[in-house]
Amino acid sequence: MVMDWNQYHKEIGARVGDLAKLSPDTVKGYQTLSAANSKTSKLGEKTRQLISLAVAVTTRCDGCIVFHTDAALKAGATREEIAEALGVAVSMNAGAALIYSSRVLDAVEAKSAAHA
Repeated sequence: MVMDWNQYHKEIGARVGDLAKLSPDTVKGYQTLSAANSKTSKLGEKTRQLISLAVAVTTRCDGCIVFHTDAALKAGATREEIAEALGVAVSMNAGAALIYSSRVLDAVEAKSAAHA
């Protein structure tokens, strides 16, 4: 195992609690935004959590991973469904790298012309 996710879950929860004491409006704002998405039933909790896991991977957020893994499992997501959502995250990251590679080539052309 890469890390003790259960212990990390406790620790990150405590640290977010510390932030809530120092900056309660920031945490309240986050909670309001987060709760806004759960008020509709169009996607359902399991789908929302699978999307959250894919986004957590693409944003490289360990705290998001631990919280949304717990929530996805509680919502009934299977390991196979989670793996499929992660596959989407992998393909999106590869696609984004491909698209942004064209931006690098564009910058190379512009900078090469400036150095000529």
